[in-house]
Amino acid sequence: MHRSFFAQNPSVLWVIATLAVFTVAVTLLSEVTGVDVISTSFVKTLGKTLCLCLIAIAMDVVWGYCGILSLGHFAFFGIGGYAIGMWLMYARTEVIVIESLAKQPIPATPSEISDAIGNQIFGVVGSSNFPWIWAFADSLILQLLMVILVPSLLALVFGWLAFRSRVTGVYLSILTQAMTLALALYLFQNDSGLRGNNGLSGLQNVPGYGNVSQATISILFFVASAIALGAGYLLFAWIVSGKMGSVVKGIRDNEARVRFLGYHVESYKLFIFTVTAIVAGIAGALYYPQAGIINPGEVAPIASIYLAVWVAIGGRGRLYGAVIGAAFVSLLSSWFTGGGAPNINLGFYVIQWTDWWLVLLGLSFVAITLFFPKGIGGLFDLLVRKQS
Repeated sequence: MHRSFFAQNPSVLWVIATLAVFTVAVTLLSEVTGVDVISTSFVKTLGKTLCLCLIAIAMDVVWGYCGILSLGHFAFFGIGGYAIGMWLMYARTEVIVIESLAKQPIPATPSEISDAIGNQIFGVVGSSNFPWIWAFADSLILQLLMVILVPSLLALVFGWLAFRSRVTGVYLSILTQAMTLALALYLFQNDSGLRGNNGLSGLQNVPGYGNVSQATISILFFVASAIALGAGYLLFAWIVSGKMGSVVKGIRDNEARVRFLGYHVESYKLFIFTVTAIVAGIAGALYYPQAGIINPGEVAPIASIYLAVWVAIGGRGRLYGAVIGAAFVSLLSSWFTGGGAPNINLGFYVIQWTDWWLVLLGLSFVAITLFFPKGIGGLFDLLVRKQS
């Protein structure tokens, strides 16, 4: 008897329903409705957390289901952020420049407006000329296409070269990390065209919404992030179920045997790697307007390592585990590093959590790896089995 998609994946309905209730609750309790129980800054934190959950799902599919430990997926996340950030900076600066030049007795020419915009954006790195990489920055539609096209092309080229050479295991992880490091080092240069170490800032100011409060904008991005997370969860749940999911999990468990059965392993791996890169780029495009700034440090290799830690803590090989792990670590990190956690005075030493949070995270990762290898998601599975 053929079972429906939701019958095969009961967790999907639970996750979507929980996400919907959560989204409605946050919206009703925000400053927008006047209830003001949840501050605008915390709404932004929650919106960013949903974006991190989305990239965590992508990481779980490529690692937990396909067996590719990618230490470069945060690079795709950052590329998506830079792509949308370029349009945000250009459009916002254009509005400021036009308003400023309108006060002059002689109307400014298009060339003068362009030079003034370039000076405003790139003056911080001692330039005023638009690099080629900003060719489409004046078009929202084209930059949205870049959010998808650039990560997909980079993943496609890198994956094709790596998978056709049958690079696997730790060697593939090192290659993905090297790709990320090369990208970060390039972005740190002032002549990269993306303002070097300064990055892109002021991204929370959405052009055309100058009269709209940040409370409203934060809710709009929060809802958009929730919709993206729900759609991403459905997409990946569909990919990892059925015949394709069986082949992908077979590649994880015994790649040689799957190849012997006649499946073109490289095509499956390339498909998974590319699709997850696209989703990571979309997550980054939603994340950084809520963060307000992006710089090369965001795509450094350590960020992708953190991503792997989130998935491991949540429980790899379980989509809801990736969501739990990313949400748990992200919110806990905000609490510890944002001054929410009280310092502990030992008499001879004061533990300040802003300094010790990463140590705690590392110890948690080691403890879960040793004692709860299936992560937090595995504990949920255990509870469900006991109740059934």
